[in-house]
This record gives sequence, C-alpha cells and structure tokens, in this order.
Amino acid sequence: MTSTHPSLAGSSDGSDAPKRLVVVGGGMVAHRLVEALRDRDADGVWSVDLYCEEAHPPYDRVALTSYFAGQSPTDLVLGDQDLGADPLVTVHLGSAVTAIDPVSRTVRVTEGEQPYDALVLATGSSAFVPPVTGADLPGSFVYRTIEDVQQLEGWVHGLGDGVRGVVVGGGLLGLEAAGALHGLGVATTVVEFADRLMPLQVDEGGGAALRRIVEGMGVEVLTSTASAALHPGADGRVSAMEFGDGTKVDAEVVVFATGVRPRDELARAADLVIGERGGVVVDDGCVVSTGSTSGGSTSGGQIYAIGEVACIQGRTWGLVGPGYTMAEVVVDRLLGGEATFPGADTSTKLKLLGVDVASFGDAFAEAPGSLEVTYADPVAGVYKKLVMSDDAKTLLGGVLVGDASAYASLRPMLGAELGSDPNAWLLPEGSGAPVTGDLPDAANVCSCNNVTAGTIRASVCEGGCTDLGAVKACTKAGTSCGSCLPLVKRLMTTELEKSGIEVSNALCEHFAFSRAQLFDIISVTGLRSFSEIIGQHGTGRGCDICRPVVASILSSLGTGHVLDKDLARLQDTNDHVMANLQKDGTYSVVPRVPAGEITPEGLIAIGQVAADYGLYTKITGGQRIDLFGARLEQLPAIWKRLVEAGFESGHAYGKSLRTVKSCVGSTWCRYGVQDSVGLAVDLELRYRGLRSPHKLKLGVSGCARECAEARGKDVGVIATDNGWNLYVGGNGGFTPRHAQLFAEDLDTEELVRTIDRFLMYYVRTADRLQRTAPWVEAHEGGIEAIREVVMEDSLGICADLDAAMAAHVDSYADEWAATLADPEKLSQFVSFLNAPEAGDPDLTYVTERGQRRPATADERGTLIAGATLEVRS
Repeated sequence: MTSTHPSLAGSSDGSDAPKRLVVVGGGMVAHRLVEALRDRDADGVWSVDLYCEEAHPPYDRVALTSYFAGQSPTDLVLGDQDLGADPLVTVHLGSAVTAIDPVSRTVRVTEGEQPYDALVLATGSSAFVPPVTGADLPGSFVYRTIEDVQQLEGWVHGLGDGVRGVVVGGGLLGLEAAGALHGLGVATTVVEFADRLMPLQVDEGGGAALRRIVEGMGVEVLTSTASAALHPGADGRVSAMEFGDGTKVDAEVVVFATGVRPRDELARAADLVIGERGGVVVDDGCVVSTGSTSGGSTSGGQIYAIGEVACIQGRTWGLVGPGYTMAEVVVDRLLGGEATFPGADTSTKLKLLGVDVASFGDAFAEAPGSLEVTYADPVAGVYKKLVMSDDAKTLLGGVLVGDASAYASLRPMLGAELGSDPNAWLLPEGSGAPVTGDLPDAANVCSCNNVTAGTIRASVCEGGCTDLGAVKACTKAGTSCGSCLPLVKRLMTTELEKSGIEVSNALCEHFAFSRAQLFDIISVTGLRSFSEIIGQHGTGRGCDICRPVVASILSSLGTGHVLDKDLARLQDTNDHVMANLQKDGTYSVVPRVPAGEITPEGLIAIGQVAADYGLYTKITGGQRIDLFGARLEQLPAIWKRLVEAGFESGHAYGKSLRTVKSCVGSTWCRYGVQDSVGLAVDLELRYRGLRSPHKLKLGVSGCARECAEARGKDVGVIATDNGWNLYVGGNGGFTPRHAQLFAEDLDTEELVRTIDRFLMYYVRTADRLQRTAPWVEAHEGGIEAIREVVMEDSLGICADLDAAMAAHVDSYADEWAATLADPEKLSQFVSFLNAPEAGDPDLTYVTERGQRRPATADERGTLIAGATLEVRS
C-alpha cells in the first residue's frame, strides 16, 4: 500500500534507500528548495536530482545586470558551495526534462526515463516578446539569462562606436536592460506602452520623478508609446524601430523586456490543470492537480509546482519572494508537515540605473478612505509617498523614488501605527527621522523570505545566533535582495544587548573582524590581494561591504595603484574611473590646488581645458576648481592636459584627503599672526592620497577670526601668537559638529607630528565609512584617550604611526599621471566608451549665467527665458 503523502511512501524501487525527488528547473527558487530540504532533512530521507536546462548551476538572476560591471557567471552562482558537492544532491547541468508522466512517475531526459517519488516543477518563466513585425531580426534580444546578456554584450561590442538602442518595456526588467545598454555606451531609448515608467510599482508622481532622473542620465524615455515594427537595414540586421503612430528611431540593437510567461509546456503536455492566464494550478500546499484538464482531480501529492510557473490563489507571481515561500512550503510537506502558502508580499526595493526605487503595501491608495502624504524634491530627484489610514495613524503602503533609505524601517510597519507624524518619515536624510518603538514579532522584516521580527529575535534568544552571518543562515533573512539587512542587524544587536551578550563587531558575514582588526591583520601578514586575504582570514567571495574596505586598507598601506588588476575590481564606482560620476552620466574632474593657492598660469591652463572640452566650472567651498561634464573617454585627455600644466589628481573621488582650506594669513591679512597658506600647502602635499575610512578635510586659519572655518573640519589648525592650536573631529554634512580642542600653542614640527599620528591612528582603528567626529565619540575614553595615545604614547605605537606616515609621504605618486603612463590602465577608458567622438545627442545643456548646465526634463527641446538650449558636441 502506498501512502498518499510522498514523505511517507517508500522509494521508487521499494528499497530503504532515500526517496528520490526530481526538481525540474535550476533557478533561484529551485535552489532555495534544494538548499532548504538539505538543511532540514537531517535523516537523509530524500535524495535530489536537480535538472538545470542552462549550462550554469543556479545563479542570482536578480543580480544579472552586475555581469556588465565585471561580475563573471561564477560570481553569480548561489550559495557558498556547489550543490553538487552534497552526496544526496545530483545536479544535471545542460539537461532538459522533455516530458513527465504522472501515472508512471517518471520524467524523460537525455539519459532516458528517470523515476521519481516526488516531482517539483520549478521551470520558471520565459521572456515574452510581443507580436511586433521584425522581432526575430538579428539585433533583437531578450533579457532573461546569462546567455542573453553575453550575446547582447558581444553584439554591442561588435558594432563599434555610436550605437543606438531601444528597450521595449519600462518596468523593472526594462530599466535593468536600459542600464546595461547605457553602461555599454549605447545611446538608449526606453519605450513604455503605459503612461509612466514602472506602472505596476509606482504612482504617477513616482513615475514622473523616475522619468526625470532617468532622462537626466542621458536615457531617452517614451511613454504611452506602442512598438509596431522593427525594420532591417541593407545587411538584414535591425536598423530602425517604428512606433504605432508611424514615427521611427534608428536602432542597431533592440531589447524586449515586456514581461514573462510561465513555462508550463511540460504540464500542458502531461494534461495537468493550467490557469486561465497560464501557470500550473496548485492548491495552498503547492500540490498540482494530476487530473485531466477536462475535469476530475486526483491530487495525490506527488507533483508540486513553485515559483513563476505556479498558479496559486488564482494568479502567478513574478517575484522571487513568493517563490521562496512556496519552496519552504513544499519542503515542509516533503518532510511530513502541512504548511500552506500564506500569500505574498509584493513589496520591492531595487536600484535601477543607479536610482533607488521602492514600493510596498497599498502603493496606489486603493483602500477606502486612505490618505496620501507626499514629499517631492524635483531638483534632488526625490519623490516619497506614504499611504495612511483615514485617521493618518496606520501605515498602509508607500512609494519611494530617489531615496529609499526609509524602506527597511517602514515596510515592516505595514498595518501598524507609525507612532509619529508621517511627514517626519519623508524628510531628507539627516533631518531627524522618528525613532519608533519595538517592532511587533509578527512584523515582516524580510519579504523575500517571509521572515518576521519574531523569527529574528528567536534566532538570537533561542537559536544562539550571535552575529549577522549566523542570523542570516538560521532565518534566511537578508539572503536575497539584502535591503532588510540594516533592520535585521538592528534587531539582532538589540536582542544581544538585552541578553547581556557582547555584540560582534564583525565587518560583515565574510570577515569575523572589525575594520581595525582587519587592518592589523593585513599590515602584519603582508598579504596584498583580496583573494589571499579572504582565503586565509575570511569566507566566501566577499560583498559590497568588505571589498571596498579591503581596497581602502590596501591603499592606506601603499600597495599600489587603485586600477591595478586585483585592486581595480574592489573599488567603488568613483575610484574605478578616478572621477566623480554626475547625475547626467558624465564626470567631474578636480585637480589638486593645495590650500587654494594657484598661479595665473595655472588658472589659465584650467580655464583653457574647460573651454576646449565645454566643461562647467565652479569654485568649491574647499577652494578647488571643479570641472563638470566630461565624458568617460575624455578623462585621460583632460588629465594629460592638466598634468602637463603641473596639476595632479585632487582625489575628489576617493575616501581620502580632499582639501586643506586656508585663509591668506599673515602673508596679506593685517590680522594674521601665522603663515596659514604656507602651512596649508605643506599639509595638503603631505597628506595627499592618504586613503582612510572616510573622506578627510582640513583647515588652517591664520588667526582667531577663523576665516578658513577650521573648527568645521576633521583636523583644524588655528594660529596663535605662540604657535598653533589643533582641533580634531569636526565634520559638516547632515550632522555638523564642531571640532574639539586637542592641543594648544604647538610649534610647526610638533603640530605636524601630532596630526600625522592622529590621522594614522584614525586610519587604523575607525570603522568603515566612519567620519572622525563619530570615531572620536565612539572611541573608548573619548578624545582624552586619543590624546594620550597620540601625544603621550600610552599604547606604545607612536613610532609605528610615525613610520607609517613617513612611508606614505615617500611612496606618494599621482594616480592620474600613473594611469597615463600605463597602456593597460588606459585601456579601461577605451573599452567602455559612453559616447561617440562626435558627441552624444542625448546630452542636452542649457546656457545659463555664461556656462552650460544639464537641461531638466521640462527644458529639453524648449527655449526658456534667458537661456538657450543646445546639443553638446
């Protein structure tokens, strides 16, 4: 007699061997199913055969666009270890299941028919291509798999310069595809049939804000536009796209990103029940009906469907979160449980084209009596909306565009009272967002994996998890999109503190050390590559937290140029091109002008470069000259001109010394008592290129009138009749703090030695992205303890600090000049052209106050009073 539940049945051959589970599909949801089953099946009841149609093991499809940022297919593979290493898991790569037979409980594959005790359909979905004439022409692509993006990249590179492309579809996938094309240097147009971008996630206001931001990056957006046909050129390849109104645009590459369709062909052929709009119909236990589509049902429980192929509760779900929930339901059922699908959280938070977009709950205010509280700043490119109950107390939903920093805190509050004025949640970052009470245990913290606040607390209090990595492994929270990690860490830390347990200061899940500890390890061991460091002192492949930290530490230790092979892939975006990315996709160039002192010849040279390249120029508050609007391929040529004129990189792109601001001091001012300019020049040249946990700014004032605003700097120096007073720990920004007096009446030699030690001690011991002000506050013993270390050598490390600074000064080399002298480094600026030599016609500028600035979306193609629109060449 055979049990109706597969976990209670014998194996397919009647032996005591593990029962055989066949999983059809090798995507993210299938991977979650297998991983969860192996985690929970301690007795080895099931063996698993995973059939992956693609040649790659399960990979992170959500992060597919990162392939264009240098990630390899191997980097996208899910899990720290290959599933095939498990003796109870067999992964069949490049092996498609061509038929299933529910009666004989077999599947047909290349090797022949294979039996199963239970079958899970996780075939996902395929890209939908609308019935557009010419959609099959060479040059037409979809955006779904690693092979898709590899073929797209190869096609674009084969076309050379000046490529124009069209992305059909302005939803999540469409904007990802547009970001990929834009990053490949393609002049890109996004075509959306609806009246706004991302119509399923954001409202009209959010769509308008998103459009302004995207267009500001040089990507054209056409909404309320239907695609009619693709036209071939003389070579038979795509050359133009025609729209429903008869207009055309040139296009050598077209990407269709108009949605997906469930891959339910296997189920249809096996006569399983299919939903009205596709997908395999399952009940709340994800069990497939094995009866005929013409009627009748024999749900024996041997076949399940999960993910995008499953039609559950009357619909299919195109998000990974509901798929993960279904996978957990099936695992529970396979092990004898009775779990059911609780519904899906459709909240999403993504970064598309570098823009944060989030949508959660009742984003469109469809609940009766709901109120909408909105905040919009078109200049900053921010739109925020909260949907509240009619008494303005309970949070029902929201939309965040441009700044989604509040998402992790707001989404778990859905259905709960905010406890404060909702307007406070919409103010710009740093304006004092409200602090709420403890989240209820039922609050959903991780929507991707359906993890509640109570589950996270239990993993700490009952499961013994004492670090973020352990909490993630235990609960799966934060293992998908990662947007909930700040909240997960806060909950974990709170529970640890309540229990009297020392909170881990681990940098991230890959390194069980703080930044300061990791600095010491690298310094002592002499390791000089990320692969060596993580191989000997960490785990996994690293992440967006630890990679830049290691890069910063290696740079602080003077290990080489930021674009050297092993270092280049670790850098943040700006460091990677040694220039600051601006909102329109161009870059700013900032040459160093120590203390703001510059010769007339130097001014003329900078001005001539700006004139020749059509750059916008501005004197900054840090006494530098910013040159805005340079294209990526123009950077080396601009650097060459500046280097030849005697300038060097101002490191405006790095976490390093920015400027040393100065007044004119005793040289010109009748009140000055010391040569502030001379000292500022010396300090800037001494500390230039010093990499640190965060940016550094210094100031030198020639008298107590403080015209250089030294007490608002990380290190401030103010002249006295007896020497120099030194102040430390001043920062501007959202939480401005005045620097604190550190030492008085120092002579110049004492002053420089003290600053050397203070900066080096900060570089060695501060946390990642920690400015000097919070570092001083967080340091045990505060500023007094730091003073004892730096001035009294209480730790016996001053000789090391002195030597480290001396090594930095001796080894300094200008990064721009070093790049110009290295063809391999220069090739990085040739391979990724983002505009043809003749200019990008999508970069539209307004002449205002005698200079050009990027045109707003409303100004494009229009004349405004007092300004002339022009296309940059």
